[in-house]
Parts: sequence; structure tokens; C-alpha cells
Amino acid sequence: MKIAQVAPLYERVPPQMYGGTERVVSYLTEELVSQGHEVTLFASGDSVTSAKLISPCVEALRLSSTCIDQYVHHVLMMEMVQKMKNDFDIIHYHIDYMHFPLSRYSDIPHVTTLHGRLDIPDLVPLYKEFNDIPVISISYNQRKPIANANWTTNVYHGLPYDLLGFNPVGGEYLAWVGRISPEKRVDRAIEISIKCNMPLKIAAKVDKVDYQYYINEIKPKLNHPLIEFIGEIGDDKKSDFIGNAKALLFPIDWPEPFGLVMIEAMACGTPVIAFNNGSVPEIIDEGVTGFIVNSVEEAVEVVNNKIQHMSREVCRLVFEDRFSAERMANDYIESYKSLIRLKNKDSLPELNIM
Repeated sequence: MKIAQVAPLYERVPPQMYGGTERVVSYLTEELVSQGHEVTLFASGDSVTSAKLISPCVEALRLSSTCIDQYVHHVLMMEMVQKMKNDFDIIHYHIDYMHFPLSRYSDIPHVTTLHGRLDIPDLVPLYKEFNDIPVISISYNQRKPIANANWTTNVYHGLPYDLLGFNPVGGEYLAWVGRISPEKRVDRAIEISIKCNMPLKIAAKVDKVDYQYYINEIKPKLNHPLIEFIGEIGDDKKSDFIGNAKALLFPIDWPEPFGLVMIEAMACGTPVIAFNNGSVPEIIDEGVTGFIVNSVEEAVEVVNNKIQHMSREVCRLVFEDRFSAERMANDYIESYKSLIRLKNKDSLPELNIM
């Protein structure tokens, strides 16, 4: 099958440090190539891939010292895709709704995975207007704000089997990984750590938009002797950082569409303690891969009395069964086939859609 993957340009594919969407696009692209598909990746020019790479910009836009208007490069990329559309059996977009006005009139099958939060009132009229555009969710909870969008399927994220190493023992600290922002609630993680008298290691990115929040609300809390701020880390450091933890804290306060770090923890064998928001009940098997809590006090109780009884081997096995890149790619391939058949309204005797 000839497949185009269209990624955001903010981070390279895969990201050097933080970046969820671009990371997932990389895992999917590489798995599709390994299965024998002919994949073209539209992404920043510094991306690393075994697919054919096409880019409107030399480097990822977030780290660029020269880029002022990021939208310009996305418009150029959409035009590149349109000029090449006849080269593909299907186009898979990961850039939200930016391409909708163009794709609506395309005769080439296409689909869009929505990676972000959808609980924004502005989105309701948009998806009502573009209810003919096929979209894929990354959790069923993500769909709730725009339930009437043209949902074709749900595909949970997946990681390569060998990306992160399994640690059967763990360690004696708690881990928090992510982006420091009000909804991610690293302040809750700090509170849990102090109340449990257990060290907390924080691997975090601080965006410009959240810098004042970090300075005013979080940085003063980092002076506690139990708290260690590491900064951003890449995949090469996650096996040790997450795998050596006793548990991963995921104390979110927003409707998280997926939460990639939860399955990264499972891959390492590290159980997750997560607050009951967004996709969490779909990802975490209660008492198997972690615990779902509703308060700091419940989280403290889990750390003190329950987490030590978790099987790290089972955490890893659940990851392999539910959240591998192979399973993710296979789910997407089935979606591609359905969309191609629907677009053509007939069987495709001359098309090899493995």
C-alpha cells in the first residue's frame, strides 16, 4: 500500500526530547515500512525515518531560531501533499483540521487522527460543518465533546517492543514525566511524594506559555529535599528513568486524550498511579497495571500500601498485548482498507493492500 503520513512540524519525527504526536507518527511510520508498505512522511527536514521524507522546512519549528510564523510552513506542506496526492492510496493526517477545506474535495482516500483535546467550544461548529471528514480517535473519552464528528474507528497508541527496557525490580522513588502546565498537576505529584516521604524525580519540559506558571507555582516547590528536577529527557533515558521508579505518577486535572507516558511506564514494568480523568480508565487496568485514584490522599494510600504488591511482569505483558506499535499499525491498516473500499465503492482487484 502507498501511504502518506502527514505530521506536525513543531517537533522533528521522532522528537529529540518531548513531543507526543510526532513520536507516535514515527512509531507508526517505521512499523508500516517494516511491514512492507511504501510510506512517504511529510515532516520537518531534520526528521529521521526509513520512509521517504518530504519537508517544507529544514528543522523542527519549536527549536528553530529563525521561524516566526509556524503556520506558513504547514500551509506549504499541505500544498505539497495536494500536488503529490495521486501518488498515494491513502493520506493519513496528524495535523488536526488544517487540511479539511482541501481534503473535502479530494478524490484520494484520507483520514485524520485527532491527537489533542477536543473540549473546546470553538471546535463544535467546525466539526459540525466538516462532518464528512473521516477522523480517528485515540480514546473513546476523547470523542465526547464532538460525539457527532465522522468517527471511523478508535486506535490506541503503541510503542515498539524494544523501545524501552523491562525492569523487573524497580526502585525506591516516584517518577513524573511530561510538560509542566496547570492541567498536568506536577504540584499534586510533589504533594504525594512529600506525604509518602518518598523521593520524586521530575523529567519535564517547560513551554514558553507555561513559564510564568512554572516560576510562580512550581519552582518554589522544587527546593524540598525529596524533590529532584531533571528537565527534559529523550527516549534514550526513559528506560532507566521510568524503569528504576517504584511507580509513575500521572495526577492529571484535564480530559487527557491518551497519555503516552502511561504505556511507556507499562513497557518498563512500572505501575501507574493516575487520577480519574480523560482516557485513564481506558488505559489503566485497575490493580493490574496501576491504580486509578480521585485524590492525593488515595494516591498516598496506594503508594504506602498497594503498589509494592503489583506484578511488574504483568505490566509488561499487558503493554505487549494492548499497546505495541505492531498492534497500532495493524489497526490503522484495517482502517485504511475500509476507507479505500468506501471511497471506491467497489473491490480493488488491482490494488495490493496488504
